[in-house]
Amino acid sequence: MEQENKTAVSEFLLLGLSEKPEHQIFLFGLFLPMYLVTIFGNLLIILAIITDSHLHTPMYFFFCNLSFIDILSSTTIPKMLVNLWTQSKAIPFAGCLAQMYAFHLFGTMDSFLLAVMAIDRFMAIVHPLHYLAIMSPRVCGLLVVGSWLTTNLQSTVHTSLMAQLTFCAASEIPHFFCDLMPLLKLFCSDTHTNELVIFAFGIFMGISPLTCILLSYICIFWVVFKIPSAQGKWKAFSTCGSHLTMVTLFYGTIFAMYLQPASPTSLKKDKAAALMCGVVIPMLNPFIYSLRNKNMKAALRKLVSKVVPSQS
Repeated sequence: MEQENKTAVSEFLLLGLSEKPEHQIFLFGLFLPMYLVTIFGNLLIILAIITDSHLHTPMYFFFCNLSFIDILSSTTIPKMLVNLWTQSKAIPFAGCLAQMYAFHLFGTMDSFLLAVMAIDRFMAIVHPLHYLAIMSPRVCGLLVVGSWLTTNLQSTVHTSLMAQLTFCAASEIPHFFCDLMPLLKLFCSDTHTNELVIFAFGIFMGISPLTCILLSYICIFWVVFKIPSAQGKWKAFSTCGSHLTMVTLFYGTIFAMYLQPASPTSLKKDKAAALMCGVVIPMLNPFIYSLRNKNMKAALRKLVSKVVPSQS
């Protein structure tokens, strides 16, 4: 009898942000410009860093990688835009697993890169004389590659375990993309192993980057407060301002949305958090890192002047 209630699922239905047809065009008009700004804004940052030799330093190397991840982390948005425009909700089973893999890979990679950038600021402020020797190109490359390997392992394990389970007849996902927890609710088979793996990875992937960031900034603040002049303190803090803003946005969203008691509005909170992490924050990062950074603004001006020559 149990076997009769199980079925092979070839596609899912994404219920999206709203099931009201009159909201579809409004949401499409809202998120398409945000997606385009995310793509082109982060591409400009990457090109500016690559083409300006003054920015070939560890700090900008990591930020270049962060901009690249921000472009990739919005990979769930094109499907949402297509569904909003066509008012179709279907997504193939393989596409659903790919969305889940990508969202967890790039979302976790964001947190690891923020941790790596905190280590970079720690070395620059606490050990300035040895900074370039310690943060060599090889070390910077290993930090990024290590982050990629760790986050890929998590996403691969989640996706592999998910692909082995049996779904029930119900295939409606009350989300705008295929996320891990909404998918788990559609299984007929035992999900105990999946839940244990989610918990274990969640603890490690959540706590280790945040711990690294907190310890780095505790050491940074301890050193900066010992600087006698106010100008020296401001100069040291100014190199951390953009990174601290990004950390606050990223973890502030997670804490605000997920560290609250379960309630009837939990699903709405999950959607809001996913939009913040997958759309809003990747769109804001280029502005955060360029508006208060003289070197970035100079590099962007050089890049724009090459692309659009001034009229004589």
